[in-house]
Amino acid sequence: MNAPHIDTESLGFPIGYFSIKSVATGRLLEVFRNDIDDNSPLALWPAKEQSLVETLRSRDADNQVFFIDSTGALCSRASGHAIDVDGEELVLRHRRPLSYPFPNEFSHPLPQFSYDPSTLQISITFSYPPTFSTNTTSLSSPGSEDWSKNTYLLASKPRVRPKSIIEHATSFFSTAVTSSRSLLSGVGHNKATPDQVFDQGDIDLRDDEILDLDRGEEGEVDDSPDLFRLVRVVAVSPDDYDKTVAPYKALRRKWELLPLRASRAQYHGRKPSVSN
Repeated sequence: MNAPHIDTESLGFPIGYFSIKSVATGRLLEVFRNDIDDNSPLALWPAKEQSLVETLRSRDADNQVFFIDSTGALCSRASGHAIDVDGEELVLRHRRPLSYPFPNEFSHPLPQFSYDPSTLQISITFSYPPTFSTNTTSLSSPGSEDWSKNTYLLASKPRVRPKSIIEHATSFFSTAVTSSRSLLSGVGHNKATPDQVFDQGDIDLRDDEILDLDRGEEGEVDDSPDLFRLVRVVAVSPDDYDKTVAPYKALRRKWELLPLRASRAQYHGRKPSVSN
C-alpha cells in the first residue's frame, strides 16, 4: 500500500533541508549540544556555519538543520528524529511503539509544525490535548478551557544580563529608602505590576517564573552575553491574542527559513564585452 502523500508546501516549509533563524535574536534553532537522546532539548545558538551550500558546510552544524519527513513531521537532520513538544519546550522525540490507552505520555501523535511566510510565525497544531508531558510546566492557557481554541506559537525567550554587585546594592538601598519614606509618611504600598517587579528587582523572579503574556516591554530586555537562548511554545487563548501583537512581543515570534542549496549559485549576469 502506498504511503499517504504529505503536501509539505502547505506547511510553509521548503522542500529539502533548511535552518530556522530567530528574527529577534539572529540565532538558529538547534538540538542543544548536538544530543541525539530522546527528550533532548532544543534552543537557540549562533550559526555554526555561514554558508548555505551543502558542499561547503561542516556536518558538525547538522544539529542546526531540519527537514519535513514523509509524514509531515519536523525533524532534525543530525539524528533524523522528530521534534515534539514537552510542556512548553521543544524536544527531540524518537519514534515510539503504540501503547494504550492512546494517546498517553509515552506514545502520542507528533504535533504539526507550520510556517506562515506572511507573519513569519511558526504555529503548532495538536491532534490531542497537549497535557501529556514529563515537564511540570503546562501549555494550558488560563484564558480558555478548550485547548483546541488556543493558538500555539513558537517564540524565543529573552535572557537578561545578571545584575552586578553594584547594581544589586543600588537596588537594595533604593528600595530601603523608599520603604522608610513610605512608613514615615504613612502611605501604603500599591500592588506592584509584573513589569514593576521584574524591572525594579523587588523580588528576584526566575525567568521561567514569569508568564509570557505577563511580560511587558521592560521584561523583554535581552542583553545577556550568554550565547544560547531558550525557545518556548506559547499557548494563546482567543481572549489573550491581542496581547501578542505588541511590536516588542511579536518580534520574538518571528522566524526566517534558510533553505540549503546543493551547489553554489551560478552567475547569470551578462558576459563582459570584448573590444577589438
